[in-house]
Amino acid sequence: MGAQDGPTLISSVQRAFRLLEAVSVHENGAPAKQLARETELPLATAYHLLRTLVHDGYVRKLDDGGFVLGDKLNSLRTAGHTQSLLTRVRPTLAALRDELSSPAYLTFYEDGEIRVAEIVDSARMPRVDLWVGFEDAGHATALGKSVLRELDEDARKEYLSRHQLAELTPRTITSLPELLRRIEAPPLAPAVTDLEEYALGTVCVAVPVYRGNTLGSLGVSLPTERRARIEEIRARLLSVASRVTRSLSLTI
Repeated sequence: MGAQDGPTLISSVQRAFRLLEAVSVHENGAPAKQLARETELPLATAYHLLRTLVHDGYVRKLDDGGFVLGDKLNSLRTAGHTQSLLTRVRPTLAALRDELSSPAYLTFYEDGEIRVAEIVDSARMPRVDLWVGFEDAGHATALGKSVLRELDEDARKEYLSRHQLAELTPRTITSLPELLRRIEAPPLAPAVTDLEEYALGTVCVAVPVYRGNTLGSLGVSLPTERRARIEEIRARLLSVASRVTRSLSLTI
């Protein structure tokens, strides 16, 4: 097999990675000339690549002219860590889906927003149509209300001050006092329900989970005709949530 049959490599990407590796070795930063020598790159090439990496946040230039790794790489490391943790719990979520014949959802409260981290569904058990993003529907979903219930009063107040209580269905709670009353004392505590408040024809149940100190929620959605099973589903969710929290909180 000839060399032309091998993988197509982009040399500029390879050179950028070599620079990143060189930068990572110098905790206190290194100047472009030193990095060029260490990577055996022409100085002009090193300067050009470093400027690009600085612009995109992968490298940061210090006041003394040295270069260190940028915040974007820290974000990638964090995302990679989260992906590794989610790999641990996907089999548990899949088992929950199969046992309850309902799609399973996992959210986390990060940077002041309620975000979906994982959905495990199937062709026979499809997810709810996420026609409004969870970041704008925390008041109308069991997953969101579960997170809001666990937040302290100040954090909950701050979140609700930034999010309109939009009427997504005729059953959506749009009165702040009424929403707070239901969040603070749900009948199935610590489980929280969404009774067609996000999507007509669908009810949801959610319970809190944690990834270390990061709050989240675990829930399932089901058609309204299965509403009679909510208490049974609540008990199962609480048991699974304990396992998920343990798995997510283990150090990699």
